[in-house]
Amino acid sequence: MNTKRSIISKAVTLAMTSGLLLHANAYAQDAETEQAETAKDDKSFEQIVVTSQKRVQSISDVPVAVSVLRGDQIESAFANNVENLQALVPSVSFRKGTTTRNSALTVRGIGTISFSIAAEPSVATVVDGVVLGRSGQAFADLYDVDRIEVLRGPQGTLFGKNASAGVVNITTKDPSQELTGSLSTEFYQDNEYRLKGTVSGGLTDDLSASLTVFQGKFDGYIDNVYNNETVNGYDREGARAVVLYEPTNDLKVKFISEFYSADDDCCADLEGVSSGRNPDSEAAPSSATIADGIDLEQRQIDHDFESRTIDDHSAFSVQVDKTVGDYTFTSITAQRSWENTEFREGDFTSIAGDSDQPVFGVPFQLHDVGEQEWSQFSQEFRVASNLTGPFNFLAGMFYWNMDSERNFTRDASCQNNAGQLDDALTFYAQNNLSGDDLTNALSDLDAYADSLGVSCNANDIVSATAFMSTEFNNWAVYGDGTYDLSDDMRLIFGLRYTDDEVSYKHRRISNDEYGRRGVGVRPATENTDAEGVVDETNLSGRVGIQYDLDQNQMVYATYSQGYKGPGFNVYYNFNPDNDGRPIGAEESDAFEIGYKYASRDLLLNVALFSTDIEGFQANNFDCSDGACITRLTNAGDVTTQGIELDMMWNATDNLTLIGGAAYTKAEIDEFNCPEEATCTDRSGLDVPFSPDMKYSLTAEYFMETEHGFDVYYNASYIYTDEQYSDLPGNTGEFNPHSLLPDYSMLNASVSFSFKDDAFRVSLIAKNLLDESYATTYSGDNFRYQIPRDADRYYGVAFKAQF
Repeated sequence: MNTKRSIISKAVTLAMTSGLLLHANAYAQDAETEQAETAKDDKSFEQIVVTSQKRVQSISDVPVAVSVLRGDQIESAFANNVENLQALVPSVSFRKGTTTRNSALTVRGIGTISFSIAAEPSVATVVDGVVLGRSGQAFADLYDVDRIEVLRGPQGTLFGKNASAGVVNITTKDPSQELTGSLSTEFYQDNEYRLKGTVSGGLTDDLSASLTVFQGKFDGYIDNVYNNETVNGYDREGARAVVLYEPTNDLKVKFISEFYSADDDCCADLEGVSSGRNPDSEAAPSSATIADGIDLEQRQIDHDFESRTIDDHSAFSVQVDKTVGDYTFTSITAQRSWENTEFREGDFTSIAGDSDQPVFGVPFQLHDVGEQEWSQFSQEFRVASNLTGPFNFLAGMFYWNMDSERNFTRDASCQNNAGQLDDALTFYAQNNLSGDDLTNALSDLDAYADSLGVSCNANDIVSATAFMSTEFNNWAVYGDGTYDLSDDMRLIFGLRYTDDEVSYKHRRISNDEYGRRGVGVRPATENTDAEGVVDETNLSGRVGIQYDLDQNQMVYATYSQGYKGPGFNVYYNFNPDNDGRPIGAEESDAFEIGYKYASRDLLLNVALFSTDIEGFQANNFDCSDGACITRLTNAGDVTTQGIELDMMWNATDNLTLIGGAAYTKAEIDEFNCPEEATCTDRSGLDVPFSPDMKYSLTAEYFMETEHGFDVYYNASYIYTDEQYSDLPGNTGEFNPHSLLPDYSMLNASVSFSFKDDAFRVSLIAKNLLDESYATTYSGDNFRYQIPRDADRYYGVAFKAQF
């Protein structure tokens, strides 16, 4: 990996080479742009705008289930990363992995959770119009956000890249012509701090620019009793520069450059239930079995190898918008790269690999190091009518390419529980001996092992390295439109054609001189040298109708199709016989009925939905070779259905209530049993990370005083129902360890504003109820992810702006 550059050098580089795209409100006429700007200061909910349909529109006019998080709302909640979306948007859940590349978002219970580097996410993430190849690219800090729109359901006719479950659309802030700037800091318990500085203003009459720099650091909240160090913290920095060029009223060009680096000693799996691997350790949990419940108060580990993730991101893109008559033509060109290195403790104890006895009677060592590089290029052209006349449309062409390379090495204890050492020595002898020497060696393998001084015990560490690469090529043409059947009713329609090609190469070699098998390490007899390619096309669309009940209310009904491309299960212990088979595309059929109301003081959105997904791509249990593992497959068909509600209410001039609720039933319809496995029916069982009920309510209260300052109160309550974090096994039963208990969260802050908000001081309290919870069950009947916000802690923030 490259040495992390300093934040100062990044800022200088950005100031010289800034680039990226123009805000989607460039699709609208100048009057609509002014409306969007006015909306930022207008408390009327009628003026809340979204660009999810590539135009500036009032949220109440968009016939799509969409939740909008404004930048000030995100700042007031001190929600610092995408992971916090699951608290602010009830339809979203987050699966926390041991590294950003293994974490995932789900919408309405649907998402892709996989270690494979040859699979796409079901939930697309878009930043300033640029589609990210992996969701993990977006799991960085939110430090320059104007708004986040979460669109539920298929969105292929509106976005450059297809999505089968939903889209998280992130829009960053534009530079201003007026010179402005801000400096903010946050300090929390356990030596956590965050620092952000922004300056923005006009360079000439038609050129404006902004520069934002960010830095954050946290020692962590998990105690490693092995070395008395604190882990699960972070050390991050980033910078974004934006240049906006508007030489005429009908031409806009916007550039963005961004760099982001992170060095996180995260995320160590906690022993929530006793593993029995080191019962005398100070870090042993209080729960002996799952019948005792998960030890959600566990905050200690005993690891001799530090789990750590190093991320380096860079991005550059440019968007050009040219208006000709009633049409706006747009070009978006983008290049992004992501380097990710993970160090993973896989044996979860400090005494592993020390014994001279064979496994599995004694603790075994398993340590992983994996480096991966992603590089993606995308080009999008589109034309949009400017909302004049009865017929309006958006049409586009999209091309996307992503290359990925990954090297992964595992060092683990030698494994000889089934006599595997004999197989290794036979293979070694056949490749190194001949004649009588070979005959003698094969006739007495024990004597041959003694002559070589070879054993296969826990303290005999063997390793193998896998070299993997993938390439995605995706191109598509799409269109979406509306036709006014009358003043109150309009027809909705859209169509998309997609062409996908995915290829991979996989080569795994044993690094052990004798080619021995280890725990999770394939022997030399199972070295791989494989490659494959799959391509698929898809035609999908949507149709619907929208009816305005009056100037404040409307209803809509839509049918839409979603699509996620094919892939392969390419990972470290890739097996050509099973994993070399292509994984088919994931396709969805979604029905949605919605009602929207918007006035100056009340915004109410209600959506009923039902989505059938065929070829659901998920980590499926496969016990066909005698040991149960999870393998990315087309696990079967699933259905998700339910009801969602979003609400914003100016209850008084000073009190605003923001709330949301989602009741979701995501269930298995049909289960695809792995070949050669014996399975029972799993129909009707839950899909992972799909809590039946989630809801949140936020209260914002403003109080004016006569003492030269104003006071802002903010409090939010979030409830998340219990949920499974794994598919059920082949027997049709869930592992009881995978059931994550329900939990509630109460966050609050009070801010004191001075001199027309030129200076603000905030007192912050997270998880006032001090209710602990787990976000992920990681496996092995004992491993869990328990986040920082599962503890009560306090902080203070300072912000100055001009």
